[in-house]
Amino acid sequence: MRPNLSNAVYGVIDYVSYPAGMLLVAPAILHRIGDAEYGLWMIAGSVVSAGGIIASGFSDAGIQQIAKLRGGDTSQSMEVTIRSLLVTHLALGSILMLAMWFVAPIAAHRFVLGHGPSLSACIACLRMASVAILVRAVETVPVCVQRACEVYRGTVWISVMTRAVTLAGAVVTARMGGRSLEIMLLTLVVMCAGTVIQFLELRHFLSLRCIRLQLHPQELRRLLNFGIFPWLQTLGSVVFRQFDRIAAGLFLGAATVVPYAMSIQLSEPLFGLTASSLSFFFPYLAGRAETLSHHQLRRTVFRAFFCNVALVLSGTALLLLFGSRLMRVWAGVAVEQSTHIILPLVVLGSALSGLSVVGVYAAQALGMFRVIACISLVSRIALLFVMLFLLRRYGLIGLSIARVCYGAAALLVYLPLLKSFKQQRTSTVDLLLDAELQKGVQP
Repeated sequence: MRPNLSNAVYGVIDYVSYPAGMLLVAPAILHRIGDAEYGLWMIAGSVVSAGGIIASGFSDAGIQQIAKLRGGDTSQSMEVTIRSLLVTHLALGSILMLAMWFVAPIAAHRFVLGHGPSLSACIACLRMASVAILVRAVETVPVCVQRACEVYRGTVWISVMTRAVTLAGAVVTARMGGRSLEIMLLTLVVMCAGTVIQFLELRHFLSLRCIRLQLHPQELRRLLNFGIFPWLQTLGSVVFRQFDRIAAGLFLGAATVVPYAMSIQLSEPLFGLTASSLSFFFPYLAGRAETLSHHQLRRTVFRAFFCNVALVLSGTALLLLFGSRLMRVWAGVAVEQSTHIILPLVVLGSALSGLSVVGVYAAQALGMFRVIACISLVSRIALLFVMLFLLRRYGLIGLSIARVCYGAAALLVYLPLLKSFKQQRTSTVDLLLDAELQKGVQP
């Protein structure tokens, strides 16, 4: 129990470090560089986050596989899996980096609508963001290994220190007259340093030589076949979690994104805190799913779900009561008035997404990657068209409504999970009845 509680605390620290830091530094940076430059910084950050998530979409499959291998004490197989995961992330990160590099000039023309930043600065920011995608994809490999081994402390402190240095450097850069371009350059340098430290930490607590890049075709093929479904699920989730701000910048200009981006920064912890505090549940259940009875498995999942609900409801109540006041103190009266209608909708969308956390973790731990991926991808593709329609017709309010629809669609993950529990219960009852009948016919 104590290791799980410790990992939950470190998971919360890992997530809280960035939004808490943004709450502190965003007003100072916004007032120094202005709406247009701040909006460009937010868009570039969304590009890095979206690209990094897509490039590292095989992480869940890697975590599950490494967690199982760790239970069997097969270090050589773990090393092969880690190397295959690194090859996969490098390949995806490189593809996305090159794609974003060449698309940057086209996208930049849309971001500089109205009184936006200069075209050259926008192109340079987007291209630095493309390189950061590759760095983020590589960084997730040692993080995944440590989480699969249920050791969160080292990787979390490295991530926290990296974010702290990045945000502090952003404030100093803004005060010295720098703009989004200089802030992105600083971010890229710090990310590279943090990635190197993550790999060094990995070598300290595991006796693996995973830093050396080596291709294992059979293991790579197995990882791709097994991980393609969670990758598709990740791809679908990125559509709303990150692409909405990019789409708003494309249609409305970089400066217009600020109220919506700040509403997300204030409400996204509803999902992020829940996911990070319960992140230990995925490797914990994946490593024990084959040894737990049906009753124990269902009880474990239900307990985690009740914790999930409690976390989301308490956070939602606080944001609905004090969100507007926090926005006024944080970003000023002008931004608070711009988010008067947007903020409650974004909070509701984040709350609905937060309620799906345990369902996703439990389904993936039980190997239901294909079903979850299909639900996620089909619903997100349908909602993508809804989002674009609402954005073009109603602007940021329409985008906020689409975010509520996204949160509601995320709850569909519980349908296959409940069906699986029902089937397992029926199978268990049938086995017991067969056993009783066999006893009855014995002489």
